[in-house]
Amino acid sequence: MAESEKLMTVNVVTPDGLIYSHKSSIVVMRAIDGERAVMYNHTPFLTPLVIGDVRVKRGKQLNNRVDHIAVNGGYIDFSNNVATIIADSAESARNIDLSRAEAAKKRAEQHLKEAKASHNESSYERASVALKRAVNRINVHQSTQQK
Repeated sequence: MAESEKLMTVNVVTPDGLIYSHKSSIVVMRAIDGERAVMYNHTPFLTPLVIGDVRVKRGKQLNNRVDHIAVNGGYIDFSNNVATIIADSAESARNIDLSRAEAAKKRAEQHLKEAKASHNESSYERASVALKRAVNRINVHQSTQQK
């Protein structure tokens, strides 16, 4: 008799509420100290995340489909086979509006130039973060289009 696949629950929560919740065999994300992968029965942990792509492998029943989610920082808490990602904002790849993300990238690049020219460090930092977020959204969207 075949052993049933051991799956954990992955939830992504933002101030707008729960934006993602599915069973998964593995979730891979970028923490502040590098890339992390979590599987069923992993040791509990809590760690901050950076702007990046969260990849959720859904399991054999769904042909090991991988969902991509653009996350703009936050935290991941893993315990009792539940991975909860708490982020200021997050967006699944299928919900990303590519034209909006590209427009945000252009705006951020323009703000970077202006902040650099005026030697405004705080504006430069804000524009840098906005650029990272826009590039992340574009990359996450494109990662699903290349299949």
